[in-house]
This record gives sequence, structure tokens and C-alpha cells, in this order.
Amino acid sequence: MPPRRASTKGFRQTSSLLQSRIRSASESRGFAQSRLLTHWEEIAGADVAAISRPVEVSYGRGGMGATLTLLTTGANAPVLEMQKEQLRTRVNAVYGYNAIARIRVTQTAARGFAEGQVDFTHRRQDSEPKVVDPSVREAALATASPVEDEGLRAALTRLGENILNRTNR
Repeated sequence: MPPRRASTKGFRQTSSLLQSRIRSASESRGFAQSRLLTHWEEIAGADVAAISRPVEVSYGRGGMGATLTLLTTGANAPVLEMQKEQLRTRVNAVYGYNAIARIRVTQTAARGFAEGQVDFTHRRQDSEPKVVDPSVREAALATASPVEDEGLRAALTRLGENILNRTNR
């Protein structure tokens, strides 16, 4: 049996090319795992992620636990102060051990300071809606019509539109 050949023909995934740079940038800010930065909304919850962002993990001289610094606006700081213990528990669940001992909340101005302006809302990359050919939409709807669940049917219809648009190009 001949040895299996890679089907990538010398190409690598973009994530593997950027992984070392992302790791070095996040480690320079104290983040041992970049997952805390990239999956903040999943870790903290949508309501907390909308008003905060992790900025730094700093380690004390004694080495007993780290301090996670969160950036928020002045009006939302009291809300985060009251949720610090729940956040610490969630963050430590990501690390797998009690890595974060304290959470410090840092405030910034929503508008006004050049370096302090922070937008906490997460935006989708495509801001313009794609125009779909009506015949492609009808074909996708016809294919997904036997599915009873509305949410699944809508997702399958969008998937079908994308596939049919790609094959028509």
C-alpha cells in the first residue's frame, strides 16, 4: 500500500501560520492561553462581554495567583465589581486550575480620550446583505421544505443558497 500523500499540496491553514504570532502577542500581555481573548463572549457571557474586555493578566511577586484586568466604561464598572467572583470562577474554569486570584476593573471613557476609546460591541464582518438570485432561493427553499423545525429549515436554506451561489459562479 503506497504511503498516504497530503492533499494540501504544500499549503497550510492560515491559523497555523498566525498561531505563533498570536501566542507571542498574548503572552506579552500575560495571557498564557489566548482562548481568554478570542472566546471572551463565551467565557464571560454575552451581557458581560458587551461591557468589558480583558486587557492584561499580571503576576505578583509571590507568584500566588494572577490578577486579570478588565477594561470597561465608567458607568459599567459597578456592574462588573458585583460580578467579579462569578467571572473569576468562569475564567479559572478555562485555565483548568485556580490561576486568577483577583480581578481588577479599569475604566475608560466611551468617547473623548484618544487612547481610551473602546468599542465593546462585536460586529459582523459583512455589513452589506448579499443579493441572492430568486431562482437560487426557490431551489434552496424547495430542498429544505421537508424539514419541520423552522430554525433548522432556515439554516439549511441559507446553506443551500450559499452552495448554489458558489456552484453557479
